[in-house]
Amino acid sequence: MTADMLMLGWTTIGTEAAANVLARSLIESQLAVCVQIDGPMTSIYRWDDEIQSQQEFRLTVKFFADQGELIETHLNKAHPYENPEWVAVKATNVAEKYLSWAKSNSTLFTL
Repeated sequence: MTADMLMLGWTTIGTEAAANVLARSLIESQLAVCVQIDGPMTSIYRWDDEIQSQQEFRLTVKFFADQGELIETHLNKAHPYENPEWVAVKATNVAEKYLSWAKSNSTLFTL
């Protein structure tokens, strides 16, 4: 992957307040250029051999590929879940104006 490859990543968290704290920490640490919060939504999954149902908030994280491992490390430290979700994909079609804005807000391109 190239440094200027924009990525989208997702994680979920139990409360709106916690989502706001985590989103701000990703922006303040300059790991992400934008974090959007959706929810509440219901997640249904298996944990410890039991089906669980929980209200959560989803964070969509926009970042550059070179920050991916740092974001995962940050989530593992800052996230209250024992096993936080982190799924990331390449953004294959990004408007040039948006990509330019994202680069201007990333330390990867402004140092």
